[in-house]
Amino acid sequence: MAANDTTPLIEKRSIDYIPEAERHGRLLSQFTLWMGANLQITAIVTGALAVVLGGDVFWSLIGLFIGQLLGGGVMALHAAQGPKLGLPQMISSRVQFGVYGAAIPIVLVCLMYLGFTATGTVLSGQALGQLFGVSDSVGILIFASVIVLVTVLGYRVIHFIGRVASVIGVIAFVYLFSRLMSQTDVGALLQIRHFSWSSFLLAVSLAASWQIAFGPYVADYSRYLPSSTSSVKTFLAAGAGSVIGAQVAMVLGVFAAAMSNGQFAGHEVAYIVGLSGTGATAALLYFSIAFGKVTISTLNSYGSFMCIATIVSGFRGRMEVTRLQRLVFVLAIVGTATLIALLGQHSFLGAFKSFILFLLAFFTPWSAINLVDYYCITRDRYDVPALADPNGRYGRWNLLGISVYVFGVLVQLPFISTKFYTGPLVAALGDVDISWIIGLVLPAALYYLCAKKWHGSVPAQLILPTEQGAVPTTTGLAAQA
Repeated sequence: MAANDTTPLIEKRSIDYIPEAERHGRLLSQFTLWMGANLQITAIVTGALAVVLGGDVFWSLIGLFIGQLLGGGVMALHAAQGPKLGLPQMISSRVQFGVYGAAIPIVLVCLMYLGFTATGTVLSGQALGQLFGVSDSVGILIFASVIVLVTVLGYRVIHFIGRVASVIGVIAFVYLFSRLMSQTDVGALLQIRHFSWSSFLLAVSLAASWQIAFGPYVADYSRYLPSSTSSVKTFLAAGAGSVIGAQVAMVLGVFAAAMSNGQFAGHEVAYIVGLSGTGATAALLYFSIAFGKVTISTLNSYGSFMCIATIVSGFRGRMEVTRLQRLVFVLAIVGTATLIALLGQHSFLGAFKSFILFLLAFFTPWSAINLVDYYCITRDRYDVPALADPNGRYGRWNLLGISVYVFGVLVQLPFISTKFYTGPLVAALGDVDISWIIGLVLPAALYYLCAKKWHGSVPAQLILPTEQGAVPTTTGLAAQA
């Protein structure tokens, strides 16, 4: 990201439109941010599940890669919206759901990212506890303090952390791969090829769901790019960083699980660090694991802040959020996630994580509706000022978007497979969760057909707020709507 002396270190914007005069950054920052966010321990554990749950190494690697491409494509399509609209991701949902109606999927997204933050905090707390010789609980509190600081500072610092995390992650993963190769016969593992549709689809689903989960906030981190930035290049930069980072981490997880003889599950951090031995090298790896989680946990917290601010602003009829309000929101989000992590680190967290994965089904149809509307119906012709006006073009509630969303959630239920809930058709499919496919395809098709016939008022071109360096007032927004 290019240096900009006029850009403050502490972000002053929140969910409001980013004026062109305040746009900055380069596409490389998108690549490094999303690579750094994916080169981390949770991605390793996710990849390992493909083997832990019965797959062989060869077909697990192929399935994971296909899932990365499918899910990464969805994620990157959301990223490409950022520079054109200059808005965080979820506020654009008001076009499809209404100014008030957008709160429905946003509340569920908040819960999901709160859970992801809590589970990541537990793993980071373990790493910091080992690094500093303190308890896991103290490690969790240290980690939470760092997340609060970075989230409050905002966009520029988050991208800086992403660049550093990418460098540290690449070094750590190159070293771990070299140690892994020296301790196991990789060729022999790859020769074991027992294809099964259930295991293969499981690997695809693991990777695709991982990537799709970034959809509700990926544009939050591209919205400061100049509006002239190519959508294709934004798509490629964010998508490539996320796909490459996640695939590298998951490949390591696959090999680690295959060679662990059952010792990986439940001791993920210790097992990965154990590949390097002990002493200073182990300490550096514990640090790299914790630092890797800083990026993704900050993204989760920042995204949650954006979601809560979007909900509140919709009912207030104004889009600005003060720095004090920002601090209060962030403290509440990270504080809640930390409390969950402290209380659930030994027992409750496993069940809670299953509930969080179940929530994935509630925003997959949101992603389908948002993408179809942006690329096929409105074709980025949004009325940005009207997004803050319940009496404006988009209204309070959009029954079409809400109805298709509810349909998208319900139609997935028979295909969901989690510890929290398992649908009636899962057993017939070999215990594979394909709900994400159903939740993308069917709502997308239904929304396209219905919106083509009954869509609301679409402006002739993209309408932006008057750029005067300050956030437009509610009256100004209503007048332009």
